Amino acid sequence: METPREQPDRTEIEWVEDGERRSAPWRTNSTVKPPKRVEIAGDELRADDAMRLASEGTAVLWRGDFLGARQLLDALKRRLDRQQVKPDPDLAVTFHRHRQARAHRTRILSMVLIELDADFGIGLRRAPDIRDACREAYGEATEPSVASLQELLGTVGAHEWRRRGVLIPALDARIHPHYGVFAPTRNEYIDLVAEARLPSTATAFDLGTGTGVLAAVLAKRGVGRVVATDIEPRAVACATDNVQRLGLADRVEVVQTDVYPTGRADLVVCNPPWVPAAPTSSVELGVFDRKGHMLTEFVRGLPDHLNAGGEGWLVLSDLAERLGLRTRTQLTDQFDRAGLTVLSRTDTRPRHPRAGGDRSGGRDPLAAVRATEIVSLWRLAVRAS
Repeated sequence: METPREQPDRTEIEWVEDGERRSAPWRTNSTVKPPKRVEIAGDELRADDAMRLASEGTAVLWRGDFLGARQLLDALKRRLDRQQVKPDPDLAVTFHRHRQARAHRTRILSMVLIELDADFGIGLRRAPDIRDACREAYGEATEPSVASLQELLGTVGAHEWRRRGVLIPALDARIHPHYGVFAPTRNEYIDLVAEARLPSTATAFDLGTGTGVLAAVLAKRGVGRVVATDIEPRAVACATDNVQRLGLADRVEVVQTDVYPTGRADLVVCNPPWVPAAPTSSVELGVFDRKGHMLTEFVRGLPDHLNAGGEGWLVLSDLAERLGLRTRTQLTDQFDRAGLTVLSRTDTRPRHPRAGGDRSGGRDPLAAVRATEIVSLWRLAVRAS
């Protein structure tokens, strides 16, 4: 089992129980900070009181029945669902309001706390065994700790994704996402890479490989040597695992680096995070790209990493353009400044559930925009001098 990246700073959470001041490490893989005020609570706590406490910045460390804690969390979610984001004519403003609302939701839901034993066991009535899920998310434990119930349930969900895997029709096989690595549940971008005409079957780079799904697709298509890169240790471990599961380790090398490996290739594929905004958790690294760093570095570095006659394939959604976070002109200007020319662009419509309209009961103010999203594969080449 891989060891997840260690948290840079040990953060403690403190509380008073039975007249004694206690503390434990705060476990999280998000940017949510430990609450400064903690009260002990159990099955007698009403959801309205928990909501009031959470809104005031006070968390509850649960000592009741585990299923009671889950019911309390569901009750908080229902109350939060009633809070609607006010749309603005400027979609960028609506997007930022929506992000703020999601951050508020995350903060409130993180206020229901569970204490974990030194081996990630939970000493509550009817508590499930989530030790394997926690080890995959946090590494091995050596002492008791405290985490939010919401995050712990996320580790269980991620554990099930990893165990079952995601069926990828282009591979006729399953990809197994690890905790904190974006799951390849959207097949339209995979199909674009699986169906585009290859400039060569000699060498390829897959930048920001994540689960390794695109590297595997290229190898399955006959590319003799694929170098897959990612800066995140979790993704490197995940891609390595999937490449080995698929029997492609002799053709795919996984390297930890920021964007490009050394050398050149006949084909460079990049499916960067599509939205230029700051991620708030490890899994959001697959969706949000702070200041468009990866997109910029891919475009800027492409001429120095392509063999003569090679191509760069950029797989990108136009969602950021539709939200007013980036313009098409800004994108094509990046190509031009890097000395690149567009050979062609292939467009497709997403097939994920949210692309079909609003299924949130009106809670997603961006549903209409998501329904019009287009995903494109841009074929780029170095402009002839």
